[in-house]
Amino acid sequence: MIVTAPVLEHHREPLGIGESRPRLTWRTETETPDWTQRAYRVEITDVDGAVLADTGRVVSADSVLVEWPGPVLGSRSRVGVRVQVWGAGAEPSAWSPVTYAETGLLAPADWTARPVTPDRERSDPPLPAALLHRTFTLDRPVTSARLYITAYGVYEAEINGTRVGDHVLAPGWTSYHHRLRYQIFDVTGLLRPGDNAIGALLGEGWYTGRLGFQGGRRNLYGDQRALLAQLEVTHPDGAVTTIATDESWRATTGPILRSELYDGEAYDARLARPGWSEPGHDTADWSPVTGLPAPAAELVAPTGPPVRRVQTLAPVEVITTPSGRTVLDFGQNLVGRLRIRVSGPAGHTVTLRHAEVLEHGELGVRPLRVARATDTYTLAGQGEETYEPRFTFHGFRYAQVDNWPGELDPSAVEAVVLHTDMARTGWFQSSHALVDRLHENVVWGMRGNFLDIPTDCPQRDERLGWTGDIQVFAPTASFLYDCSGMLGGWLRDLAAEQLARADGVPPLVVPDILGDAFGGTPHAVWADVAVLLPWTLYRRFGDLEVLRTQYPSMRAWMETAARLTEQGGGLWRQDFQLGDWLDPAAPPDDPGAARTNGDLVANAHVARSADVLAETARLLGEKDDAVRYEELARSVRAAFAMEFVTPAGLMASDAQTAYALALCFSLLPTERQRQGAAERLALIVRKAGFRIATGFAGTPLICDALCAAGEPQLAYRMLVEKGCPSWLYPVTMGATTVWERWDSMLPDGSINPGEMTSFNHYALGAVADWLHRTVAGLEAAEPGWRRLRIAPVPGGDLSFAKAAHETPYGRAEAGWTIEGDTLVVEIRVPPNTRADVQLPGDEQPFEVGSGHHIFRRPYTTPVWPPAAVRHPFASPE
Repeated sequence: MIVTAPVLEHHREPLGIGESRPRLTWRTETETPDWTQRAYRVEITDVDGAVLADTGRVVSADSVLVEWPGPVLGSRSRVGVRVQVWGAGAEPSAWSPVTYAETGLLAPADWTARPVTPDRERSDPPLPAALLHRTFTLDRPVTSARLYITAYGVYEAEINGTRVGDHVLAPGWTSYHHRLRYQIFDVTGLLRPGDNAIGALLGEGWYTGRLGFQGGRRNLYGDQRALLAQLEVTHPDGAVTTIATDESWRATTGPILRSELYDGEAYDARLARPGWSEPGHDTADWSPVTGLPAPAAELVAPTGPPVRRVQTLAPVEVITTPSGRTVLDFGQNLVGRLRIRVSGPAGHTVTLRHAEVLEHGELGVRPLRVARATDTYTLAGQGEETYEPRFTFHGFRYAQVDNWPGELDPSAVEAVVLHTDMARTGWFQSSHALVDRLHENVVWGMRGNFLDIPTDCPQRDERLGWTGDIQVFAPTASFLYDCSGMLGGWLRDLAAEQLARADGVPPLVVPDILGDAFGGTPHAVWADVAVLLPWTLYRRFGDLEVLRTQYPSMRAWMETAARLTEQGGGLWRQDFQLGDWLDPAAPPDDPGAARTNGDLVANAHVARSADVLAETARLLGEKDDAVRYEELARSVRAAFAMEFVTPAGLMASDAQTAYALALCFSLLPTERQRQGAAERLALIVRKAGFRIATGFAGTPLICDALCAAGEPQLAYRMLVEKGCPSWLYPVTMGATTVWERWDSMLPDGSINPGEMTSFNHYALGAVADWLHRTVAGLEAAEPGWRRLRIAPVPGGDLSFAKAAHETPYGRAEAGWTIEGDTLVVEIRVPPNTRADVQLPGDEQPFEVGSGHHIFRRPYTTPVWPPAAVRHPFASPE
C-alpha cells in the first residue's frame, strides 16, 4: 500500500500557488481487492521541518480535494505536506512523499515593483522585441531567491546569461483589463555574491499585437508593452534584497525585428547582443525605460500549467512541389514552430512558411487568410547557427523552406510542438484502425488548441477562445487531459468579462476582443458555456468549488435567458442564432445556414442550462434559486414541446440535430413523442446513408441520441461511414487532426472555398466522449470518479475496444473483446472507489469494488451493416 505525494488544488507544480487554504488530493496504490480508505492523517511542516499541523487519525474515506487542515498561508509561505492512510487493518500506510508547496504574492501590497516600458514613443507596428537589463550587486551569500514576473505582452527572463524557466509565451493570455497572471521561479542557483544582472526579452504577444480576423486590430489592451518583475533574494541572516522593475532599468532592441502571433518572426542574427543579460555588459547606448502606474487588473497566480515545448518531430518527407519549392512534411498537423541548424554567409536569409495542407502539390495558404505564418532568419555567418522563434506559433504540417544555403539536410530541421503542459489522463483504442486514427486526431486537435486558452484554431488570423467550441468539447477534453486548472482559470476570465457587461451575456470569445462586433446579441450554445462548462468540470473533477466560484456567472446568464424567454412569450425568439453552426448542408459562404431552426436550438439549451443551474443551486444550498430554475426549465420545456414537436414526436426541423437535442435534453414529455422521435431519427439517419448531418450543436449528441432511441448499431454505422460528410472521411483524406468543416478538403484534393476552413478545430471531435463512455463503456457515475459506471455497448464491426482514464483515485479501465459467441469484459476499478457494472444482456447493473475484474457473457453479433433507406430513383453509389 503506497500513498502518492499529495496534490494541492489542481497544481502540477505547487510553486507560486495563489490559494491560502489549498485543498489536498492523494491516491493510494494497492492491489488489495475492494480496498477502501477508512481514515487518513495529514501532517504539515514549515520550511525548517517544524510541525504546523497534524490532524491525527481522521475517520474518513475522503482523499480528493480535502479541506486544508493547517493554518492559513500568507504570501511567500513554504510548507511541506505528507499523508498516511488506513485501510481495513489497524496499521497505517507508510507516509507519502512530501510535497513542498509555496504561495506567491497574495496581496497587492506585496508588490513593490512597478511596470516599466521600453515604448517611450509610439512606433509603427510591428515592433521589434525589446531587451531590458538591470545590474545589481549582492554583498553576501544567497540562501534562496524567487523571481515574480509578468508582462504586458510576452517575455523571457534571463539572469547572468541563463534562461529562467522553460515557459513559452509567458505570461499567457488573460482578460488583461481584469486579470493579469504572473509567474514565480526559483532562481537561487542562478545568483552569486558580487555582480549580477537580470534581463528580459519583451514581445508584443496578445497585448499590443494584431488580434482578430478581417485584418484584426492592434493595441487592444494598450499601446505600451511593459515588464513587471520583482526579484527577492534571501540571505543567511534572513535579510531580503529586492530588485524590482523601476526607472533604473535600461532597454534596447536586438536581433528580433518583429515577432507576431499571426505573421511570424523576423530574426537578424547579425544584430545579436552576446552577453546582454550578464553583468558588465555595456549598456551605454541603451535607453532608459519609463515607469507606469501599478496594474489596474488583479495580479493572479496561475491555476494551471504553462505552455511548454512538449515534443519534437522530424520531417518524414522532403517534397519538391510542381513549382519547384522545397516543402518538409512532418507527418502530423501540429502547433508550434521550427528549429533549424544552418550554416552560411552573413546576411543570407532563410524563409520558413507554414501551412496545414498541400493543395495540388503546393503549400495551401489560402485558409490562413491574412496571417503570413512566415519566419525569416538572417545568418550571422559564424559557423553552424541554431534558430527557433521566440514569440510566435504556427499551425502546420508542412513547412516551405526557401533560400536554404546549399543542399537542405532534412535532419537540420525539426518541428517543436507547443501546448499547455497538461497531464494526459485518457486513452482509447479499438480493433478499427480508422476509428483509432480519428481518436488520435481528436487528441492532436486538443493539444494544438489548448495553448494557454482553449482556441478555435491555431493557424489563421483568429486563434480565439470561442465559447461554443469548448462548451461542446469539454466532456472529451476533461477525459483526455487534466485541464481542470487551465479551464478553471479561463472561466474566471469569462466571468470577469461577462459580469462587466450590463446584459450579463457571456462574450462569444474569451478573452473578449470582439465586443459588439456580432451586434452584442446572445447566442445559445456559446452563452451556455457559463453554465455547462462549470458543470462538466464539477462532474469530471469533483470540484464543487468551481460551481461556487462560477455561480454568479452561471446565474447571470440564466437570468438573461429567463428574460429573453419572457419577452418571447415563453420562448427565446431571435432573428439569428449561430445555432447548429457548420451543419454540412450549409454553403461555404453561409456557415450558419443549418437545417435545424436556430430558435429550436436556443430553447433546447435554455431548458438544459436551467436544469443544470437548478441542480447547482441545490448543491450550493441556494434553495430559492433551485426552485426558480426548475420552474424555468419546466416552462421552457413545455413551450418547446408545444412549438417544435407534434403529438407524434415529429420535430419542426426534420433534422438530425433537432431530434438529438430533443432526445438527449429530455424535451419530449410523452412516451408517444419519445417513441416517434426515436423512430424518425433512425429513419432519417438511414435515409441519409449514415452520413452525418449535424453541426456544432448536434454533433456531440447524435450518437447518444441514437443509443437512446434503441439504435446503437446505427450510431456505430454512422461512426464508421467514410463518405463525405462523416467522421472518417477526413481520416481517409489523410487528416491528422479534426477539421473545422466536415469537408474542409474536397474529394478532389482542393480546399473548401469557404473563408472559414481550418484543418485543426476540435469541436466536431466531441464524438470521442461517446467512444469513451459508450463504446468502451467507461464514465464517472458520481462527480470526480468516486463511483464509476461501466456499461460497454459493443457493436459495428469492432471486435475490441478499451478506454483508460487516470482518475483522482487511480487508473480506471474498461474494455471488451468478442471471442466467438462470448463477450469478455475486463475492467479495473481504482482503490477507494466502486463501480456500477451494466453488461449487455444483464437486466440490472451490479456493484463491484476496486481491483481487476473479468466478466464473460454470451454474445450474439448484431446484423451488420444496418440497411440504409434509399430513394427508389437513387443511383447506386
